[in-house]
Amino acid sequence: MTPARPLRADAARNRALLLAAAADEFAEHGLNVSVADIAQRAGIGKGTVFRHFANKEALIAAILIDRMDELNTVGERLGDADDPGAALHEFLTVAAQQRQERDLSFLAAASESIPEVTRVRNRMFVNLDRLVDRARTAGAVRADVTTTDVFLLMCAPNYVAGYVPDAAPDLWRRYLAVIFDGLRPEGAHPLPAAPPAAVGVADPDPTGDTRS
Repeated sequence: MTPARPLRADAARNRALLLAAAADEFAEHGLNVSVADIAQRAGIGKGTVFRHFANKEALIAAILIDRMDELNTVGERLGDADDPGAALHEFLTVAAQQRQERDLSFLAAASESIPEVTRVRNRMFVNLDRLVDRARTAGAVRADVTTTDVFLLMCAPNYVAGYVPDAAPDLWRRYLAVIFDGLRPEGAHPLPAAPPAAVGVADPDPTGDTRS
């Protein structure tokens, strides 16, 4: 397959404006926003939107891919960190910060059938799996916690803080600290149920390990 040509500077700028405007519109108004609303917010013509993205679903996919790529860059940077426990904590912190700035988790259902979204999500799961595995091996995370457990907990700090009216912007950090303490082996009790199968990834291993 012929590699995609790099975007010209003006085209790259328009794409970045579009993604930022679309993310803001979706975060504020949900999935029913129109392409015209997004174009107006970005300060560009509606036709320019369709030169970059065939439809609104493609635009949603691009937003999700960009966000997951940001996490993948962090995960790959931390994959061989000297302190595996601190590396996992940093990854979870970056994920929570991203969600705090703009919670777009509800967009995931709109792009489940798009192969590129699945591929990037799988890559994120593999990166997280390496961080969790190294943290377990180092004794920073209890042995009975799976990558899927941690994957499911990634949204928990923001979700819990969201129930507090007029919550402080950094309240999520309190609950991330509680969660991370719960992942530690010190004082741990046996978990009362079997781990769930991996979610959000293709052909998962029931243990949460994607490295087969």
